[in-house]
Amino acid sequence: MDLGNFASLHFFCPELLLTTATLLIVLVDLVIIDGAYLGAVALITSAGALLLIGVEPASEGAWLFHRMIVYDSFAVFFRVLIALAAVVAVWMSMGSAEVRRCAQGEYYAIVLASTLGMFLMAESANLLMAYLSLEIVSLTSYVLTGILRNNRRSQEAALKYLIYGGVASGTMIYGMSWLYGIAGSLDFVAINHALFAASGVPPLTVFIALVLILAGLGYKVASVPFHMWAPDVYEGAPIPITTFLAIGSKAAGFALLTRFFYPGISRLDVGGGWTALSGVEWPQLLLVVCIITMTLGNLAALQQDNLKRLLAYSSIAQAGYALMGFVLLSNDGLRAMLVYLFAYYVMDAGAFLVVMIVANATGREDMGAYRGLAWRGGAVPAIALAIFLLSLTGIPATIGFIGKFYVFAAAIRERFYVLALIGILNSVVSLYYYMSPVRAMFLGQPEEGAQPIAIGAWNYSLMGLLAFATIALGLYPPPVIAFAARSLHFFAGTS
Repeated sequence: MDLGNFASLHFFCPELLLTTATLLIVLVDLVIIDGAYLGAVALITSAGALLLIGVEPASEGAWLFHRMIVYDSFAVFFRVLIALAAVVAVWMSMGSAEVRRCAQGEYYAIVLASTLGMFLMAESANLLMAYLSLEIVSLTSYVLTGILRNNRRSQEAALKYLIYGGVASGTMIYGMSWLYGIAGSLDFVAINHALFAASGVPPLTVFIALVLILAGLGYKVASVPFHMWAPDVYEGAPIPITTFLAIGSKAAGFALLTRFFYPGISRLDVGGGWTALSGVEWPQLLLVVCIITMTLGNLAALQQDNLKRLLAYSSIAQAGYALMGFVLLSNDGLRAMLVYLFAYYVMDAGAFLVVMIVANATGREDMGAYRGLAWRGGAVPAIALAIFLLSLTGIPATIGFIGKFYVFAAAIRERFYVLALIGILNSVVSLYYYMSPVRAMFLGQPEEGAQPIAIGAWNYSLMGLLAFATIALGLYPPPVIAFAARSLHFFAGTS
């Protein structure tokens, strides 16, 4: 089903809501002085977009706006994940001491605009739309990172992010131009048909084009060697934006990466496996990237004293675990990747929320701020952070264990035994740095003059919800697994 512009609007309601709310916030901000309630507007909009995704009409899939974007169950999964990330980011923003110092209208409008860009990344079916949507997300992310105008760390992070992002985007669009020259089309399905039908195209030329495109997509998921921006940006950005980049932007990056490398340039076999283009060994390249990403992320995190930087390197390692499912070239691997990304959303959002709560109370993010936290009025956030960190490690009875179990099991099922072993060893290494804050909170002595922690009900409620989800979905994961399994449908239509 190939729909025109007006017919496509029937499947485009969440995006229309985000667009309308963004424009409304900008206009309202021009005529009011106190924009404190604009956060509530952004929160209602994010939740409304999530609700609209849930009530969208049932469909096997459709091309929207003359094949620029695609509506299918795979897009639905990532739009849900991104909308949930937006809800958490806005909720955290309303309880953040840093964000209160920002221009409220600008801040929330840009968050919603970035969410819209992430939606479009998950739905892109065309190289031009893929590039434009990625640029929307990148440009809004640069602004949000540097939104703390009087904070030198925030400004430095935004500048580094801009430089890295500009180089990655330029490299990617150069690779896209190569692929367009080879296939003669910007449409993913047409590219797939052209590549598999062509006989005179040198595989090396296609491989070089894919490596160049991978620079932009790898930068978005923070995989090695495109990860250098992550630690500085995560540390310098306001904590709600760090959370948004870690869970929302990364999810959008994985959505576009998967849609391009699977239905875009691979073929689905009858048995549920995927066949890469002959002579173009991108799975082997990404296998090496996967191993190095998880290993470097975990080893670098061992040396960190700042909790935001620790979670930044942890985020790099988590991208490596998710890539384990990606490189298997099977639907089982993709399902494991989707389960892992959902698990990562829950536990990483919770960990950053506790970091924000402690930063609100102490103005600090280093390990010293967590010493004796459980004994100076912070027992509840200390327990919650311990739950989230144990889940990130992959301890049983948490959703993190379910995510890692599925990616490791998929690797073993596809006979990637060495990859599974490396993943398990990396999880063992990660136990050390994840348990360092736990040891400090429960066994460490508070620093002299350390103040008791006071936490508002607003942050408590979200923290409790995320901690409950981490345990509840770890003990009963079928809803997440079923959702991931239903989402393994890429609409291909007809060329």
